[in-house]
Amino acid sequence: MDAKREQAMVGLFVVVAAGLLLATVFALSGAFTRATLIYRAYFKFAGGLEPGKAVRYAGGLKIGRIEGVRVDPSDASRIEITFSVAPGTPIKKDTTVKIAALSALGENYLELKPGKKDAPDAKPGDALPSVEYFSLSDLGDTINDFKPKVNSLLEEMNGRIVELRETIARVNDLISERNRANVEASLSSVRGMLEENRPKLKSTLGNIDATSAKMPALVDDFKKTVADADKALKNIDDVIGENRKDVRESIQKLRDSLNSASSMVSQLDRTLGYNAENIDELLENMRITTENLKQFTDVIKMRPYTLIRSSSPPDRKPGAPPPQK
Repeated sequence: MDAKREQAMVGLFVVVAAGLLLATVFALSGAFTRATLIYRAYFKFAGGLEPGKAVRYAGGLKIGRIEGVRVDPSDASRIEITFSVAPGTPIKKDTTVKIAALSALGENYLELKPGKKDAPDAKPGDALPSVEYFSLSDLGDTINDFKPKVNSLLEEMNGRIVELRETIARVNDLISERNRANVEASLSSVRGMLEENRPKLKSTLGNIDATSAKMPALVDDFKKTVADADKALKNIDDVIGENRKDVRESIQKLRDSLNSASSMVSQLDRTLGYNAENIDELLENMRITTENLKQFTDVIKMRPYTLIRSSSPPDRKPGAPPPQK
């Protein structure tokens, strides 16, 4: 009996010790004080997150644990994370959830970033907004995306380097001894021209300054002239408006006069058409008369004595006495 009793006592001790050990483990894990506030978050990548991993508030304070990790039933491209937090934790509608690590080699955990103070509180079971985790695979994809652009940039840089070399070669040609001598000669010529024309330049600049000083007055006069012209145009417009009826009557009279003149010209044209033959005959008679008058004038010039004699005087021989009167 003593042996059995000892075995029973040993067994009881083992059971009690196991129970105390389990109670201690559950107590340390927070099983007896498990939070009742459950929330959800969704990520495209959730590597390193498992049930039991810590949930920390901004600043590193542990406030809960991850309860479950599964593929979202409504969207197979994302992971659903269910986590619990301690009661009293300020969880707002705009509180964001992200995956973080305490160090480069540390394990991943969930970190909650607080929202605005005036934002409404989130209810247990709500899905909180999340910030995607930038993993090494994402970094590799990003690098692969940049690879064509980098290649294109390198090719463009190579082309620019070739152009730069050509430019440097041209600059070297420009700054050669010969070109430098030409540049110095040109500069000397320019200096000489400036020295020769310095008085003229000063005079020109003085004239420009004087003109600039007179410009405000000229501008004021121009503005005044424009204002006077505008006023005159307004007066003319008013006068035309007041005498519009008289102007119309004058224009009508002018039109009537033009019509009368046109009628007279038409009649004159018809008269000339009717008397064209008589006019031609009259002009022919005047031409003949003019020719006869010209012949008569020529005769008078050559033989003026015909005006008082009917015959010409006898011819006088050389050395003979003049005729007796």
